[in-house]
Amino acid sequence: MNYLSVENLSKTFGIKQLFKNISFGLNKGDKVGLIAKNGTGKSTLLKIIANEEDSDSGAVIFRNGITIGFLSQNEDFQESKTIEEVIFDGDNPIFKAVKDYNNCIEKNIEGKAMENAFESMNQYNAWDIELRLEQILSELKVNLPKQKISNLSGGQLKRLSLARVLVNNPDFMILDEPTNHLDLDMIEWLENYLSKNASTVIMVTHDRYFLETICNNIIELDQGKIYKYTGNYSYYIEKKAEREELEQTNITKAKNLMRKELEWMRRMPKARGTKSKARKDAFYDLKDKASKKLGKDELLLDVKMDRLGSKTVEFHNVRKSFGDLTILNKFNYNFQRMEKLGIVGSNGTGKSSFLNMITNQLEPDHGKVIIGETVTFGYYRQDGIKLKEDQRVIEVVKDIAEVIPIAGGKKISAGQFLERFLFPTSMHYQVVSKLSGGEKRRLYLLTVLIKNPNFLILDEPTNDLDVFAMNVLEEYLENYKGCLIVVTHDRYFMDKIVDHLFVFEGQGKVRDILGNYSIWRENQKQEQNTKPFKKGKAIKASESREKEVDFSKNVKTTLTYKEKLEIEALELDIALLEKEKLKLETDLGGDNQDSKFIMETSTKLSQVLTILEDKSDRWLELSEYS
Repeated sequence: MNYLSVENLSKTFGIKQLFKNISFGLNKGDKVGLIAKNGTGKSTLLKIIANEEDSDSGAVIFRNGITIGFLSQNEDFQESKTIEEVIFDGDNPIFKAVKDYNNCIEKNIEGKAMENAFESMNQYNAWDIELRLEQILSELKVNLPKQKISNLSGGQLKRLSLARVLVNNPDFMILDEPTNHLDLDMIEWLENYLSKNASTVIMVTHDRYFLETICNNIIELDQGKIYKYTGNYSYYIEKKAEREELEQTNITKAKNLMRKELEWMRRMPKARGTKSKARKDAFYDLKDKASKKLGKDELLLDVKMDRLGSKTVEFHNVRKSFGDLTILNKFNYNFQRMEKLGIVGSNGTGKSSFLNMITNQLEPDHGKVIIGETVTFGYYRQDGIKLKEDQRVIEVVKDIAEVIPIAGGKKISAGQFLERFLFPTSMHYQVVSKLSGGEKRRLYLLTVLIKNPNFLILDEPTNDLDVFAMNVLEEYLENYKGCLIVVTHDRYFMDKIVDHLFVFEGQGKVRDILGNYSIWRENQKQEQNTKPFKKGKAIKASESREKEVDFSKNVKTTLTYKEKLEIEALELDIALLEKEKLKLETDLGGDNQDSKFIMETSTKLSQVLTILEDKSDRWLELSEYS
């Protein structure tokens, strides 16, 4: 059943054409991811579909009678209203029934008004709406419905916008970056919610796991044209590569044929018959095909990195609190060169404070943070975009440097540096206010990397970046020779980059976990599944041991489901430990003969070997029954 038809849609901003005569359709139940490079019209297309912006030509046609919900990147709520008032605002008849009924209850209104309100609640089956509202607000951590909008942070406002769409439960959802400002738990909850929800969805998101899990269709907007792929994100990547390979083959064939036709054009027969004219017209069509480009403009991240000495950043017995909230408690750690650390934890557990202590912007209450003499920080902050809206793009770069050193000992101009970050010459004198959200993020990343940092801190670097820019950033970071810390809610990005995690659990407790996010999350689930229970209460250790002895009387012949999961996790852990072991052994055999470095590396190697031996023994034990 067709829910949406987009027919011959065109849109131009000034001299820039975003798309021309594009057409596509969505059916009931489709979950569609819209993918395109920053600044090419993703958000604009969503706004046109949602009737928030006009197109130059074409039509957007929805099936009659369906309800539509739109999550914009920028909502403008009245600050005097409460959360509850904002959510129940609008012409939704279910919400009107709830408002009328609540009004009668609060003002103790009886008689005909109360009867009508009661009948409306029954008619729309609205009795569970407040329970659903409470659950959604709780999951998104904006669970004070009477709180004023003026008291909410930017992140809470974004989550409120999302909650309003979800509570409405429309037939058709249009979502622009729904995972921005959500923590990891919220993202996983939303992923599960949308997967099970019957609504038709079209969304723009940078979260590739989200696209992989939820979407059954991908629509790509590339050079003003639409390409549709019936499958999830990994299917799209595979088929896009096949499409581009085929296009490249066709372009090559057209170029070869054009050479022959060009010879004919140069020795054009004097006779100007119809046949000759037709061949001439065909030549120009062929020339257009041969001249086609596949849009392979790529972000070039080959910035120079200053040399990093053996001493980077050291924490010695550090404590930090804010009132009753403890951030760190007797924390000790020495960062190593080429270390890639991911940081996870709920809001309010101290992640940002920790980063500010690393960069010496926040003093500890007790202990020392020692920064090496060769350390040059590059700190990409989540809220760090403070570009002047009336400043021109090239002026942003020239304010930092006119000439920029890059890898290989070369130097380039500010304009050339901009082009490497996908800002063509035509954009150099464009004012910042005209840039898209993703383009502003890319420009901000440029201002961080231009300073050649060897200790790089990235706080939510993927927000508003397109998947193409993120792929290049990931490749750069995988080969980055300095020290790297990443705070991100993008699980795919973190899995690809980091080799261990700091998990901020609150009240000063920080766990150092070997491996990436998915391994940690899987281990968490296993721990929860294997926790012993007895009549709703935890079993004591002695009781647990007794239970194990009882079970050991039975002859084991096969693995349980939980043990199968455990052996899979062990195989992943062992592979990562072997990688870490090889790295540490390489470090010990390297040129760095500093005694302190050798001692610390040897200690860490010993710890890794011990863990590796334990996990290998457990794997051997389980593998006997697999």
